[in-house]
Amino acid sequence: MKKNKSTLTGKVKRYAKVSSKLTGATARIASNKLIGKNDLNKNADIILNALGGLKGPLMKAAQLLSTIPDALPKEYAEKLQTLQAEAPPMGWFFVKRRMASELGKDWLKKFDSFENNAKNAASLGQVHKASIKGNTIACKLQYPDMSSTVAADLKQLKLIFSLYGTWDKTIKTKDIYDELSDRLKEELDYKRELKNMLLFYEILKNQKYINVPKPIKDLSTDRLLSMTWLSGESFMKWKKSSPKIKNHLALTLFYAWYIPFYKYGIIHGDPHPGNYQVDNTNKDKPKINLLDFGCIRIFPAKFVKGVIDLYIAMRDNNTELAINAYKSWGFNDLSKDLIEVLNIWALYIYGPLLENKKRKIQDPKALKNGKEVASNVYKELKKLGGVAPPKEFVLIDRAAVGLGSVFMHLNAELNWHEIIEELIENFDEEELDIRQKSILKKFNL
Repeated sequence: MKKNKSTLTGKVKRYAKVSSKLTGATARIASNKLIGKNDLNKNADIILNALGGLKGPLMKAAQLLSTIPDALPKEYAEKLQTLQAEAPPMGWFFVKRRMASELGKDWLKKFDSFENNAKNAASLGQVHKASIKGNTIACKLQYPDMSSTVAADLKQLKLIFSLYGTWDKTIKTKDIYDELSDRLKEELDYKRELKNMLLFYEILKNQKYINVPKPIKDLSTDRLLSMTWLSGESFMKWKKSSPKIKNHLALTLFYAWYIPFYKYGIIHGDPHPGNYQVDNTNKDKPKINLLDFGCIRIFPAKFVKGVIDLYIAMRDNNTELAINAYKSWGFNDLSKDLIEVLNIWALYIYGPLLENKKRKIQDPKALKNGKEVASNVYKELKKLGGVAPPKEFVLIDRAAVGLGSVFMHLNAELNWHEIIEELIENFDEEELDIRQKSILKKFNL
């Protein structure tokens, strides 16, 4: 009973804090609209100021949302990208109390050492460095009462969507909200993340340049996840490396994301820069540490086939195949005009894969960049009465945009066409379905 009361109190406090800020923001925006002022930059500033003092899952959702083209206007997206998803770390007193609730009052005796200060603090929890039997490990400890925090934040995220939707209905956001909600709730379950980690370890075990940590089951619970410690550096520290090394890193990162997707219909849904590192043990052929397996998306084989079919449709200029691909993705009411607009965005996303030559992910000679393309697509969709992006679109697009940004920073130049053709060679929808069911059953997912 005491726990329920605490959870309720946490929800009430969170609702009150966020609601009061957003209610004020809503009133100011409504007032501006009433007197004829509808400046999206100013409106975005109002929302940013309302949310800027908050931390936790709401910020994580907002940052994720900001990378989805046209889910919100570019003015909102650019402002949301400035928010920090990191929360202040728990002090040692709270850490001891949380660890005792997960592993018992004698929890410290289970470790050879356990560092008081967190190495990393993020939106849902923080990581402490420890050791057992002479081996260095990482302990990811969830903050207290995060279920009520997530519930409260998701309610406010819905308010943000409705706030924008009152004057612009170009992008229908219900399915996007449902997807963000499902993924955030899953991230609270560290036992599920432990299984996800084992899953990716199995899928990528033959990739000699990709490291996946191994979980330690005896020191893991619903809210504590212990794993082998992986040492590495930020990708940004490698921006001045030789082209050969940067291309190697870009290719390895591409494989880390897309081998699981094209071979098993599974994708790591959060290509945040903090979720991968460079292991520089071998400076000529550095490895990548893949981290944080809370946001994992499993797609039906039919959807993966749709992604491949759309690529083939763009490659071969096959309109009929493109229509079938959009339908398999979940786009409905496809008029000729809507298909033409969707094709503009598809050609931009798939563009680097269509040319059979070495090139950068962003062609410097291109007449339009991603923002311009997205803006034009948005304008055309608005003329057509809007569109409801399917929920599966969220993390697929997140991966493409997030990884593309890293490849641009690295200035990588590869034959992306050859890479994708090799990955999808001999693709068989039925075989993928069998592989997926088999591996998910193995890890009870």
